[in-house]
Amino acid sequence: MQTPFHALFLVGLLAAAPGLAQETAVPEVAASEADPQASDAGPGIDLSTLMITAPWPRPLPLSDGRAGLSDRVSFEVEGTPVYGTLALPPDGPAPTVLLLHGFTGDRDELGIAGTSEGVFRRSARLLAEAGYASLRVDFRGSGESVEGFDFADTTFESQIADAGVALDWLAGDERTAGPLYLIGWSQGGLVAATLAGRGAPVEAMALWAAVADPQITFATLFGPETLAAGVMSETPTRVALPWGAEVTLGQPFFEGVIEADPVAELSRYDGPLFVAQGTADATVDPAQAEMLLGAHEGREELWLRDMDHSFDAYEGPERLDEMVGATVAFFDMLGAP
Repeated sequence: MQTPFHALFLVGLLAAAPGLAQETAVPEVAASEADPQASDAGPGIDLSTLMITAPWPRPLPLSDGRAGLSDRVSFEVEGTPVYGTLALPPDGPAPTVLLLHGFTGDRDELGIAGTSEGVFRRSARLLAEAGYASLRVDFRGSGESVEGFDFADTTFESQIADAGVALDWLAGDERTAGPLYLIGWSQGGLVAATLAGRGAPVEAMALWAAVADPQITFATLFGPETLAAGVMSETPTRVALPWGAEVTLGQPFFEGVIEADPVAELSRYDGPLFVAQGTADATVDPAQAEMLLGAHEGREELWLRDMDHSFDAYEGPERLDEMVGATVAFFDMLGAP
């Protein structure tokens, strides 16, 4: 149903479209969100004045055989099953990280060149080798979590609900112990920031190339006309993505793009915050990292590198390994594991 708010948004979005087209590059995205041939860098920004370096980064073993075990798990959200993978370190119960995937992604995420692993699958192994358990889940409508829930029905709020129940499930599982942590990539970062801002019991949070401004991000990804059409349409809208895939999304998703404010949500979180961002990210403008840090009051670190939205996974695992190591070092400074 069209509302005055929607009408005002439509006018503003279409009026801004020419400038948006001139100022943004074709998105270079991951897994799920990536065109392997894309090479255009996003708008340049110098965030170096905000950078803090962890004083004792801990190098991670890559193949010492101590990653422990992985177990397929499931739980229900509003009567619909959510599936995930619990990865454990070898030495018993441990602090646990919840990994939240990006738009159109899944719990293993984008395949990494030269390896048999996806970004989140590898991250989970590295975390286990560093002494952290992890749970990575498929949001409802994504990956394996499609029983009774179509991707067209997904919204930011449905994913926030999934992540909240996942944290509750972890808190009650005897294989995990100690504090809980969040890692969110891209749209998963929006979910993580919102969940933490609403009071989720997490010790610390890492946002990797996180969406801080969903209107700009999805207007760039979909095109402003498609985004506006999706807001106004009561029937699902078919969306062509820059890397050649197509998805169907319902009006509630588009409304969520307009209404969500992860920066305002994050402002209510005062726990430790690690923000990783690539200067060559053409999907999430590097300025969005500055927005997140500017909204946050508390201990924080910016990890800025010359990398794309997928952490250069199309070239190999080196940048991802470095980023996971920096994330672990930040968590370590808080006293875990």
